[in-house]
Amino acid sequence: MASSATFSTSSFHGTVFGSRGRSCHNEVMFNCLNLCFNQTCNMKSISASADTQNSLLSSIRKWDKKQLVARNLRKNSSILCRAVGIERKPWFIEGNKFLLDDVIEAQQFDRDTLNAIFEVAREMENVEKGSPESQTLKGYLMATLFYEPSTRTRLSFESAMKRLGGEVLTTENAREFSSAAKGETLEDTIRTVEGYSDIIVMRHFESGAARRAAATANIPIINAGDGPGQHPTQALLDVYTIQREIGKLDGIKVALVGDLAYGRTVRSLAYLLAKYQDVKIYFVSPDVVKMKDDIKDYLTSQGVDWEESADLLEVASKCDVLYQTRIQRERFGERIDLYEEARGKYIVDLEVTRAMQKHAVVMHPLPRLDEITVDVDGDPRAAYFRQAKNGLYIRMALLKLLLVGW
Repeated sequence: MASSATFSTSSFHGTVFGSRGRSCHNEVMFNCLNLCFNQTCNMKSISASADTQNSLLSSIRKWDKKQLVARNLRKNSSILCRAVGIERKPWFIEGNKFLLDDVIEAQQFDRDTLNAIFEVAREMENVEKGSPESQTLKGYLMATLFYEPSTRTRLSFESAMKRLGGEVLTTENAREFSSAAKGETLEDTIRTVEGYSDIIVMRHFESGAARRAAATANIPIINAGDGPGQHPTQALLDVYTIQREIGKLDGIKVALVGDLAYGRTVRSLAYLLAKYQDVKIYFVSPDVVKMKDDIKDYLTSQGVDWEESADLLEVASKCDVLYQTRIQRERFGERIDLYEEARGKYIVDLEVTRAMQKHAVVMHPLPRLDEITVDVDGDPRAAYFRQAKNGLYIRMALLKLLLVGW
């Protein structure tokens, strides 16, 4: 959402996203801890020297992006705030308002935000027809702009909006059947559509398109997939599904299989998994669609253990989650030879499921072709249709939070 004056700010977290994805680590931490310090020093029962104050402020100015330093600062600020009876609230809550303007990329979310979204999603599972909760978004309009084909994402967003009492304006193939076919820019389309709606859900064929839309719009933008870039709402529902199926998110082993070069779902999922502790990620893919270095570098920078492997059976025996993806022919252009080289190399079949642990699950963002055989569907560890259903609850939660808050 475009804005010239305000930021969605964090009081205690290492990364703070404003309306255009900007961050303001130092300013927020400085102001918050300085306020807590001053209020603490005003208490008669607590005395502090100038040296102590200078030491604290010096520590704040040396704010580092690394999580270790972030945790220490949050701990210190929490101690100070407790000393004066100040309640520590999550950074993304201001009254009843949810302080995320848009959903553009997985890096926006920290663990507290994820937990809060998941709590709302659990509430959405219990929304009944005709209940007051089913009218939460009455009077709101959602526009869906899809420049690429979609079944699950578009229908789940539209279902989510309607199940909460809202209305939908939809363009199923905006690339061919909208003014984009006449040469209209994305920015002009967004400026026009925001006049008709309260929130825009957009899928685009270009990486970075969602960020451009968010920089233009004055209403919330949700990225429903931008080319080979990211698919943050898919990653949210994936992590939610893992939590529901496995029962935990720390200490898990996840195998990402298939098209890792162009698969936006696995890119976003990797970013979110990095938020959790003691996670190990296995990359299993044909050489032509290996995971790109930017994701591997990011995981390394976050201390996430990752490994590339060519042995699907061995990896399947070790992991808690086997996340299979489709080799995407549409990303290969005219290089059909490369597509045929990659397709069919790694298939999840009964032999693979026999190698898996009893508690492990098979996931897939769908649609599938032949990368998971249909005889796997009967295995209770096949979670991909439950995964798709969870997308409804996550998207209901996001629409509620972005439009009306808590």
